[in-house]
Amino acid sequence: MKFRIIFFFITLLAYTTYAQQKTEETDSLRRKAKFHAALKNNEISLNPETPALNQIAGAPKAFYTYYWEFGDGHYSTEQNPKHVYKKPGDYEVRFWATNHYDTGKPPATRPQKVSVKTTSIPYNDEASMDTDLSLRKNRDPVPGEDMAIVLGYKNTKNHITSGKLYLFYNEQKYKDDNFEPAEVRLHYNEQLFTEEPIVFASERSPEHSLLASNVNNIRDTEEVQDSTEHTNLPLSLEDAKAYYRNREAIAFNDLKPGEERNVFFTLRTTPEMLKDTSAIITVRSIYVPDNNYDNHKIKDMEMEIVTSHDPNKMSTSNTFMNYRLVRFKRVKYKIRFQNNGEGPARTIRLETDIPDIYDKRTIEVESMYPECPICPKEPVEYSCLDTTYTDKQAIFTFKNIYLPGSEQRNVKEYDSTKGYVKYSLKFGDDFHKIKTRSKTAIIFDKNEPIITNYSTTRFLPGISIGLKAGYNYYPKLENSKSPFIAATISPFKSYRWYWQAEFSNSFHSYEANSFEETFNDKQGFRQLQRTYTKTAYNNVNWEVPLLIKYNINNYLAVGSGIQANFDLSSKQEKEITLEEYEGPTDQFLINSTTTNEEQKDSFTNIKTGLLIDFTAGFARIGPSLGARYVINTEKGFNYWQFYARWKF
Repeated sequence: MKFRIIFFFITLLAYTTYAQQKTEETDSLRRKAKFHAALKNNEISLNPETPALNQIAGAPKAFYTYYWEFGDGHYSTEQNPKHVYKKPGDYEVRFWATNHYDTGKPPATRPQKVSVKTTSIPYNDEASMDTDLSLRKNRDPVPGEDMAIVLGYKNTKNHITSGKLYLFYNEQKYKDDNFEPAEVRLHYNEQLFTEEPIVFASERSPEHSLLASNVNNIRDTEEVQDSTEHTNLPLSLEDAKAYYRNREAIAFNDLKPGEERNVFFTLRTTPEMLKDTSAIITVRSIYVPDNNYDNHKIKDMEMEIVTSHDPNKMSTSNTFMNYRLVRFKRVKYKIRFQNNGEGPARTIRLETDIPDIYDKRTIEVESMYPECPICPKEPVEYSCLDTTYTDKQAIFTFKNIYLPGSEQRNVKEYDSTKGYVKYSLKFGDDFHKIKTRSKTAIIFDKNEPIITNYSTTRFLPGISIGLKAGYNYYPKLENSKSPFIAATISPFKSYRWYWQAEFSNSFHSYEANSFEETFNDKQGFRQLQRTYTKTAYNNVNWEVPLLIKYNINNYLAVGSGIQANFDLSSKQEKEITLEEYEGPTDQFLINSTTTNEEQKDSFTNIKTGLLIDFTAGFARIGPSLGARYVINTEKGFNYWQFYARWKF
């Protein structure tokens, strides 16, 4: 018995050691970052310790950006921040380092707990928000990496409020989820909720605010609503629910006038995350500052999916488009850039490709940073954005600006070294359903150009339904008649290659005649006997062709494929005439008899075949005429098909 117990513990210890070694081996594959926290009374000083960077060949100098959470609702993006805690307590400090122009993944970091015992150093709560709602992220989303989002909210009213916050994510237009919530960090006694509390205003509080009640539907009409705010909260929530699949809802209380708070989210990218690195995805926040009113603010934050953290990037919010609906749609692009130099940039030139399917005359600059006016035709001294166009490119040039460099002395906020141009344009008059690719050359002052990724747009296949009617001609069948009607399904208005499936119903009738002579020996001499068989076929035939087609141009198309067909119902009427003659010749007819037979069946005569197809008319959409030759496996059933078709 003792031996068994000892053996059990030895086995358990060996398995635990092996599992720990495997975990350490797996964990060691990813780089790690540490940080040192020096706490003096209630002031903390933080210093990161990051692994060496692996420079991407040909890219600007690699560097880290930093994001810290102090555990009390405040954060920083400085490299070596200091922070003063307001109250004694235990706090968890979190740190994210993001590597740029580096070949590896961002290093992993474990949080640290600090205990504040005294508050001898004065706390100074400085206002940092210039709006009442903000959304920030610590890095762009990368498949397989976590990211942090900061939702900041502020009370701009003159009384204490209680309200709600919403964060919507995972857009419905994408098949799979891009994110799953890993963690929500609340620091001001907020509460996550799933049910929507419905409240109505009923009476005034001493501070002239409205108290919540679920009894009467009464509104205070004396308080003036901010015209820049949205006022129909149910509509905004329904719009957000229709556009996004998931949400987080938070209720807060006792927000003092001028007070700022932050809510922190960790979003984990899913294995099914959209892999298109030129796509722009969004999250949306709705801020209801006071439960007594429907007044609310809405803020969307755009994020570009990336494979590595490269600040110089081109992306589009129209990755997948419906070809039927884009005729008058404006396609939006965004070019991002960052000055990674040791000094400021004064001129930035963006040379971006414009695919042929767009009309360059419709280009409009929607926004930019550094923000400045569009340059006039004559030379000017002030800052402006110059726009010029060639046959293949649009050139945006920031003139007389000041964009600090990330390596510049005393630059602590990396976002201040970034800029962008967002523009939109329409399709040309005769554009085809093809994928587009655009890239941008970014030139800082007189430095060598930096080439961005390709930004790609694609069209959804869509569905095109077609109707066909025509006639099947069987050259080797006697008295063949075969009118048909059919339906087709294919991608909508494909440019060159596409597939097409069909279902056809034909009413096929034909005849088959046979003649047979035999000799019988009767009464000692040969006697001629002839049998005439006349068969009439009446079938309802179903055909299911599958083709690969190619549009030569707008008016001609060819294709080939396979098909299967069978008789849904068949009817055979036979007339058999038997003639007997006196001798071995047909000189003397002595007897003639006729009999009739009828046979009905269903789901018979299964045949397969190959086909070749040609279409002339409007090949992609609309009316056309066509001819097809079908080679069936059953001998004698090859046929020509002539038809008229209309694709919708």
